[in-house]
Amino acid sequence: MHTDLNEWFVREVLPLEGALMRYLRRNSRDPGELPDLRQEVYVRVYEAARQRMPELTTAFVFATARNLLIDRARRAQIVSIETVAELELPETAGDDLTPERHASGRGELRLLQAALEELPPRCQEVVRLRKIEGMSQREVAEQLGIQEDTVEKQIAKGMRALADALLLKGVALGLRAAKAALRRKGG
Repeated sequence: MHTDLNEWFVREVLPLEGALMRYLRRNSRDPGELPDLRQEVYVRVYEAARQRMPELTTAFVFATARNLLIDRARRAQIVSIETVAELELPETAGDDLTPERHASGRGELRLLQAALEELPPRCQEVVRLRKIEGMSQREVAEQLGIQEDTVEKQIAKGMRALADALLLKGVALGLRAAKAALRRKGG
């Protein structure tokens, strides 16, 4: 297993270094800490893969990097909601849409659709209208005949459930990427 893990790491994770460093450079406040951040991402990815191999390596590596940056910001107690919101996962790790990336994206979409279908019907409809269709909270409330605070609670419940379901599969999609993928599928 140890040899397989090392081979996976060299084959799947290390080739992402250029994109990972660009992501860290864009989102880190201190350029001097970039090598330490990269190393910490590698340690976290390796340790997590030791427990369970992620299905989607690229998404997992960038989610790990994002979480590391959020953890560091929390520890420094200088995080604002805008800072966390700006730490979006890159939409692509490279510039070309390779067959592997295309297949990976389709797999992520299937996982997201399955997770969405697992939501209770009202929660599913609220999430679809608000996050996929792009309706305002007020418009969703009016269309469904419910209060705006109910929409807010259903969105929180639904997004938390979707995130949990996707993270169980080793996936962490940026909201923009998930929304775009569902729009393309027509769901």
